[in-house]
Amino acid sequence: MNPSSGDMGNYSMFDLFRMEVEGQTALLSNDLLCLEQDNESPEILESLMRAAHSIKGAARMVTVDPVVKIAHVMEDCFVAAQKTALSFQSGDIDKLLKAVDTIIEISLLNEDEIKIWAETNNSELNGLLASLGQILSGDMDSHINTVTEQRQKPPIIIQKSENKAQESDRFIRISADQMSKILGASSELLVESREMERFSTALFQVKRRQDELFSILDSWRELMSQNGIIDDDDIHKSAFLRLDECRRGITEQLLQLDEFDRKNSYLCKKLYGEVAGSRMRPFEDGIAGFQRMVRDVSRSLGKEVILKIEGHQCAVDRDVLEKLKAPLNHLLRNAIDHGIESAEQRAHSGKSEKAEIRLSASHVGGMLRISVEDDGAGINLVELGEKLILKKLVTRKMLPDLSDNELLEFLFLPDFSTRDEVTEVSGRGVGLDVVRDMVKEIGGTVVVNNNPGQGVEFVLMLPLTLSVISSLLIEIAKEPYALPLNKVDRIMKIRAGDISEIEGGQYISVNGKNVGLVAASEVLGFGSPVKKDETLTVILLSDRIETYGVVVDRYLDQKQLSVTTLDERLGKVPNVSSMALMENGEPLFILDVDDLVRSISYMVNGSGVGDVYREAELQLRSSRKRILVVDDSITVREVEKDLLQSKGYLVDLAVDGMDGWNSVRRTHFDLVITDVDMPRMDGIGLVKNIKHDLHLKDTPVMIVSYKDRPEDRRRGLEAGADYYLTKGSFHDDTLIEAVEDLIGSAVK
Repeated sequence: MNPSSGDMGNYSMFDLFRMEVEGQTALLSNDLLCLEQDNESPEILESLMRAAHSIKGAARMVTVDPVVKIAHVMEDCFVAAQKTALSFQSGDIDKLLKAVDTIIEISLLNEDEIKIWAETNNSELNGLLASLGQILSGDMDSHINTVTEQRQKPPIIIQKSENKAQESDRFIRISADQMSKILGASSELLVESREMERFSTALFQVKRRQDELFSILDSWRELMSQNGIIDDDDIHKSAFLRLDECRRGITEQLLQLDEFDRKNSYLCKKLYGEVAGSRMRPFEDGIAGFQRMVRDVSRSLGKEVILKIEGHQCAVDRDVLEKLKAPLNHLLRNAIDHGIESAEQRAHSGKSEKAEIRLSASHVGGMLRISVEDDGAGINLVELGEKLILKKLVTRKMLPDLSDNELLEFLFLPDFSTRDEVTEVSGRGVGLDVVRDMVKEIGGTVVVNNNPGQGVEFVLMLPLTLSVISSLLIEIAKEPYALPLNKVDRIMKIRAGDISEIEGGQYISVNGKNVGLVAASEVLGFGSPVKKDETLTVILLSDRIETYGVVVDRYLDQKQLSVTTLDERLGKVPNVSSMALMENGEPLFILDVDDLVRSISYMVNGSGVGDVYREAELQLRSSRKRILVVDDSITVREVEKDLLQSKGYLVDLAVDGMDGWNSVRRTHFDLVITDVDMPRMDGIGLVKNIKHDLHLKDTPVMIVSYKDRPEDRRRGLEAGADYYLTKGSFHDDTLIEAVEDLIGSAVK
């Protein structure tokens, strides 16, 4: 990134050197990978030579001698390749990439640290220079033979950036915090510009009243003249002329004000659009280095893998792009290590020894679609099932009842890995849950498309931007709220006759399926259950398992909203993700659909819906004890729920620590049973929150976890847990006995 000439005064010479190195080393890395696949491209060699030459010149300006020496030898290598039949083999590319890494390492040091580095790493530097020299002085015959062999193979070109024409664009550096403040200011300016419209409308009302007053005065003057009370003299004429001038003046000013309002609104919208657009970056900005990483990892595993990237210029919000780096890195490493077979296995399956991973980005329906697809072996569902049984996540009896998609969902559990051994690439216990957590955090979804024997595709559907979202505006309890449009399945109108009651719950039929119905006002704590004497507006929301109908007062509009985060001091507000300002300046909450669906699930399956059932629920609660089960594994939740219900306990479910924390704050429980490792808030955090709360501290808490080490047990008990039970050792009687030890039998 090159600062514009007008901003160079803000940077030291060393800052400019670092900027030069940052841009040129990225170019070197990408071009070296391209050169490895196409040794005959004069354009690539020319680009490499110029990049090395630029780094050498920049390093000389700030007297960074180690970089000067490295860049000089690299430049000699590229010049020699241009003039002779010299071909760079994979080992040569390794040496050149090592040189690039060393240049980057040195550029990140300050001037004093560079001197120390040169003294302490002198032998390593000389060794690097010698290895680069071997490329120039190596056996030319072997290089020429390599060229001949490579010419017999069709070259595989690593895709280069699609925006070469834009590389000369000039940029200035600005901090993310400054950009966020500018966006916030432009958003406020856009809202304030709407005040001018209201002011103009108020003045037009004054103008109309003035016209009415003139009409009354004219009638009064005519009446007085007819009755001879006053003479139509010059004084009266002069007064009315001045009043008429005032009227015309106000009219002219109103017209000018109206014109100013239109121009001001247009410019404010344009400013906001430009600032919001400046947050959007091309997809390629977030994947720099992935080609290199795939090459290095695949070579370390003895595999040949080509990464093909599509959608380089697909626009993505800067914040989304930043959050994508770690999950995409994880998916690519997983694909190389777990998905891609060895060369021998691929040959036996009739596949090319050179595997392919395709990383693509595109805009689909107002969303960002990221796909990571490999042509490997796919996921063996039989082996996955055995792994689940081994880890005691399911029983052998339950396994046949699980669909393929349900089996694949287990891949996203924390600490779950299909590998037993720990490697440098994967199998470290940090599984695909990190991918799903990131996707959930920014309001997206991730699905797995498995094709056994042919490969796996992970598809991430994400919002294009976190600062502006397409929203459905609705009214709940006479207040405006917003739902992210991409989270809404359907909007529909129903009549009272469409509502049916099944086992105490309210349902509607959608495409032949019963869908649980609940009033949004009740979910948010305002009361007012579903009524049967009017037409109702229903919003269909769903997670990966269930679909629910949410009744709202009415549908208002569909808008693009500028998102504002809630004050951190509020903590996590149940069912709310953020807020925004409408065009008239009125604030509204943007609802957290995932949290909302969990709350609805809790109400439909646990606490009941509507006042008509609340009295019965209170009577039931007065005679039977209620237990909250908190676990991110649907299988574990259901197993524990069935065990406890079979003994007469009332059971509510929560999918993670945050969901559990929200539940215990709004409902009384006689016991909380929680797992430890969960997204958003773990079990230890939940226990601490409960035990530190003045009103909840006496609630018994039991931890049920796979972690069976003494230090894990001690950590749980020190947090305040009343009982620690390991999943590996518990069976039906063990769990029930522990529950009865803490709270007694189900009947109070």
